[in-house]
Amino acid sequence: MKFKGRMNRKLTFRSMAPNIVTILALSAGLTALKFSLAGQFEMAAFAVILAGVLDTLDGGLARILNSSSKFGAELDSLSDVVSFGVVPAIIVYIWTLNTIGGFGWAVTLAFVVCQALRLARFNSKLEEEDEPIKSTGFLTGFPAPVGAAMAILPMALEFETNTGWFQNPYVVAGYMGLVCFGMVSKIPTYSFKQLFIRKNQMVPMLLAVGLMAALIIEYGWIMLGVTAIGYFALIPLGIMQYTKLKKNYKNI
Repeated sequence: MKFKGRMNRKLTFRSMAPNIVTILALSAGLTALKFSLAGQFEMAAFAVILAGVLDTLDGGLARILNSSSKFGAELDSLSDVVSFGVVPAIIVYIWTLNTIGGFGWAVTLAFVVCQALRLARFNSKLEEEDEPIKSTGFLTGFPAPVGAAMAILPMALEFETNTGWFQNPYVVAGYMGLVCFGMVSKIPTYSFKQLFIRKNQMVPMLLAVGLMAALIIEYGWIMLGVTAIGYFALIPLGIMQYTKLKKNYKNI
């Protein structure tokens, strides 16, 4: 009878909403793979970015609705491995890495494995609120969506320049190696969830967001490149700030 009662328990839309968004993110990632198989690489790259946006929304939605669950966390991790590990790696392989044979496939496998290891490490530390990097508002290594966006960055640059250089398989392979290192490394990276805006900064911030949206619509791939370069540029600053905060953390 107790088991039957559990089976008949009703779920509200509020509790399911984050999981629905996660499924949409997974669907976007798999659709990106479909586009790449059809040779529509711009649409594939766009679908990966869309999956990243949806993945960001599901976690925030769960916190806002207070509907976080173990099931949702596991579903999100499995979705991330597919959408931000398998999918971008296969897309880049089809786009250029397949032309260098087994080495290209080894780089593809390495990216997926590193993404899986990154997510496993993240999940293993979810309950460690006093973990130094997490407690100071930083993440460990590149987040999963960032790793996926970095993986398709050469594609975005090639879409805009048409030079052929960004599609060179050896250049892409070396670059993917750097992204793999960034994902599994212990480099402290900024967690933008910790950012707060003062009330008197709200209007300028909204104007900046509007301007950014207009630039993305008009110059989408260029803006992706600028954003990626900006992210890389923030890494040294983040390391220095984390080192300073870590010293204060140890002194508490």
